[in-house]
Amino acid sequence: MKDRFYSQILKLVVPIVIQNLLSAAVNSADVVMLNYVGQSSISAVSLAANYANVLFMVFYGLGTGATLLSAQYWGKKDLQAIRVVEGIALRFSVLITLIFSGFAAFAPELMMRLFTPDAELIQIGAGYLRVMSVTYLCWSIIEIYLAVLRSIGKVTVSMVLNILAFSLNIFLNAVFIFGLFGAPKLGATGVAIATAISRIVELAGCFFVSMVLSKDLKLNLAYMFIRNKALLKDFIQLSLPALGNDISWSVAFSMYSVILGHLGTDAVAANSLVIVVRNFGTVLCFGTASAGGILLGNVMGEGDMERAKEYASKLMKLTVITGAIGGVLILAATPFVMHFASLSETAMHYLKYMLLINTYYVMGAAVNTTLIAGVFRSGGDTRFGLICDTIDMWCYAVPLGFIAAFVFKLPVLWVYFLLCTDEFVKWPWVIKRYRSGKWLKNITRDDLFVQQK
Repeated sequence: MKDRFYSQILKLVVPIVIQNLLSAAVNSADVVMLNYVGQSSISAVSLAANYANVLFMVFYGLGTGATLLSAQYWGKKDLQAIRVVEGIALRFSVLITLIFSGFAAFAPELMMRLFTPDAELIQIGAGYLRVMSVTYLCWSIIEIYLAVLRSIGKVTVSMVLNILAFSLNIFLNAVFIFGLFGAPKLGATGVAIATAISRIVELAGCFFVSMVLSKDLKLNLAYMFIRNKALLKDFIQLSLPALGNDISWSVAFSMYSVILGHLGTDAVAANSLVIVVRNFGTVLCFGTASAGGILLGNVMGEGDMERAKEYASKLMKLTVITGAIGGVLILAATPFVMHFASLSETAMHYLKYMLLINTYYVMGAAVNTTLIAGVFRSGGDTRFGLICDTIDMWCYAVPLGFIAAFVFKLPVLWVYFLLCTDEFVKWPWVIKRYRSGKWLKNITRDDLFVQQK
């Protein structure tokens, strides 16, 4: 059993980690290249990207609902149910994204004013958001399809598609930022154009894979119109808490940027680089969490609860190890980041200590992500995460940050340190929930399509 767990988790973890690394690499390439354009461009894109972060959490929440249902139905070998689940997730994803894209296309200045009063940052960020409106629509379809593919073990396919898109994105970033091959130098807008083109290509790749290579599951927009009341009910009951959890958390996390944004462009610029480094530091532990959730869902779909409980215990041990590795990676990267960063003296001071804070912060994030977004959700336990994260972020972290920054007017680094206590505050409740075993559930149904006749 031991060998089977580690071999299975390794097959899932490696492609997922590669995808996460590529994603982090693209984000870091954006920041590194914009570093040569100017601090204002870095800050503007960093602030505007908060909307993409929120939208990603929407996709992640919907993808979670699709993944946890699809993983368990894959364990049960019910492909028709998985197709219906994919259609339901696409329906929600596309509708929500249309709203986001509408605002990005027609009211980007308003969106930027929520994060900063700086006129220059608003102008740069608005140009970025207008182009990103196209990207969001492509992304809404890509993320759902790849989430479902991963849930049935097709992680290599999604990895190859991500490699194609991310490689193209980095190349086009260089073209449009630096004006290579006769292209105009477009700065922050060039980053958005590069992202849009790469997402369009990735979406085309998804349709190609669906038609030519994937026999088990297609990317078929017609799935959105398949009706099944039982699965829709299950999806809503499982996905909406997960979606609410992810949106609540991501919007609250964006409030950190609002707080730092009103403390000056030095704080924003330093934080934008810190986010890139932290993303690299967390790829292994977050990849382990995602893989563990898929594997646990497959096992619970088979009805083997004892094996699922054993796998969860082993997953937690792996998480602690990967969290520690992430902290060490951030610590090791700090001198290199400090050497190559081209920020003001004040921003460099912030950058150094923000990175040191993140050397231990990743452990808190790793444990909570594995349990809330991996272990608990694999058994359909999505409400706990919604309640836990909402209370933690909106009743503790965000108010604490605003009070520290604007009432007590503490120094920037003290405000940042207090914001980074959010993950550790919820540990006692999260670990207690894990030990209770209430997340161990088989959420599949036996007579889905008979009921509709």
